[in-house]
Amino acid sequence: PDFGSNPDYGIPYNVVEDNQKLVPITFTAYGDESDEGPYPVPDNAKREAGSDRHVLVLQKGTCKLFELFNAERDLAGGGWFADSAAVFDLTSNALRPEGWTSADAAGLAILPGLIRYEEVETGKITHAIRFTASRSQRGYIHPATHFAGSNDASLPPMGLRVRMKASYDISGLTGHSRVIAEAMKTYGMMLADNGSSWYFQGATDSRWDDDDLNQLKAIPGSAFEAVYTGEIIQ
Repeated sequence: PDFGSNPDYGIPYNVVEDNQKLVPITFTAYGDESDEGPYPVPDNAKREAGSDRHVLVLQKGTCKLFELFNAERDLAGGGWFADSAAVFDLTSNALRPEGWTSADAAGLAILPGLIRYEEVETGKITHAIRFTASRSQRGYIHPATHFAGSNDASLPPMGLRVRMKASYDISGLTGHSRVIAEAMKTYGMMLADNGSSWYFQGATDSRWDDDDLNQLKAIPGSAFEAVYTGEIIQ
């Protein structure tokens, strides 16, 4: 688990009203594959710690999600700098344009794949979970739209869905770990970015019980199987 009680881990997200002030976004790397601003990003928006520095903003009323990668405040311009950014209409299943990235290497939205404390507390997660691999191949499977790997077909493509095998015994898990493992059996995990292998992400929250989450560290990669969800696009 790439999250826990330490606020330096996990990916935070921001919820704003539909009248949140719009500010300009200046792209510093992948502007040709990004959605133009302005975005409703607050000056004091919570940002992921570490090198990726994601900023996620969910806007009420419009049901839109705004996500930035490598974000930094533009103090002179009154907005934000970002290597890339994407806007997702959460009332639609439309994908990013073919070959486009997002705030994630796979061109996927980040927030829907995060494990959130509130949902785990209900006893059920009803979606696939975002995870990373240290290396990936030059290809992707929908709903991913972008690759960030090499010409090595033995490596996983972006958008790969893996699911915990039905035969893998999780009866010994307790608490939140049991809820997360059950979601891995039902909905699985989706490869969204290059990073530490088999790390899966949750929202930043000081209420996480690290001792509980540590149970999941004993689960091996061999407990999962790849699920065919479409052809690899290269």
